Amino acid sequence: MHDEQAEQVKECLLALQKSLHTKLFEIDPKIQCQKDQWKRKEGGGGKTFAFKKGDFIEKGGVNFSDVSGEKLPKTATQNRPELEGASFRGMGVSVVFHPDNPFIPTTHANVRYFEARKENEPLNWWFGGGFDLTPYYPFEEDVIEWHKYARNACTPFGNSLYPKLKNWCDEYFHLPHRNESRGVGGIFFDDFCEGGFDQSLSFMKKVGETFQDAYFSIFEKRKSISFSQKEKEFQKYRRGRYVEFNLVYDRGTHFGLQSKGRTESILMSMPPEVSWTYGWEPEPGSPEENLYKNYLQPKDWLELE
Repeated sequence: MHDEQAEQVKECLLALQKSLHTKLFEIDPKIQCQKDQWKRKEGGGGKTFAFKKGDFIEKGGVNFSDVSGEKLPKTATQNRPELEGASFRGMGVSVVFHPDNPFIPTTHANVRYFEARKENEPLNWWFGGGFDLTPYYPFEEDVIEWHKYARNACTPFGNSLYPKLKNWCDEYFHLPHRNESRGVGGIFFDDFCEGGFDQSLSFMKKVGETFQDAYFSIFEKRKSISFSQKEKEFQKYRRGRYVEFNLVYDRGTHFGLQSKGRTESILMSMPPEVSWTYGWEPEPGSPEENLYKNYLQPKDWLELE
């Protein structure tokens, strides 16, 4: 039964990867894609779709991985210390898009499934994932729309689920050393096995489908806005926060590196160009200040509907 469960998840994840790949070429036909199938010495492997130099997407990727090993990395046992040292199998799809146009937000999504077992003990399994949005020049209506999609994905699985996962996302994508959020949030979940396997799998699928619909809706509205070098430089500066979070705090990055995953695929999420400027401050009343004043702390966006 457990092998059948894992294969069900794998089929869903590969279908999501294919769907995102297809959609990306529909909205950015000139984008270049490098496909890379890889194997991992310790067990398993994956399939990477790395994108660059489109008309709209500067860099991005849609990765599938299915890895196994004899010892679950510390990052994966952070909330389950009783599983330290267990054998494991983990699979997932991770997505990141860094648009060229600063008026199109950067976005990230991930859906994943884990199995872990200690010798002579029952199998443990759980799902995780979510999606979040990182705008540089935000539009309030886009942020509200993003959170409406997130709420609608959660509602069939319980009215209390969206507030819980929204708050979890706000807490997770926070940079303590900057005292600011990475972006405007979304939903985040881990150790999810509510309602049994079939319902949990259904929720994971819904999260993946909703991410695709939500992001490309915003993408289409903002892709034709003209921008200047000033906006591009601010985008590069803010991308630095993305790098800081991924390298310092992100559990997915840490899991990949600790489990001896494929470094090229793990660091695919990094932006193509980034800048750090010492002591930079936004000009009072500027669009850049608007981001800092109104969007980089958690907020109940759906109150503004």
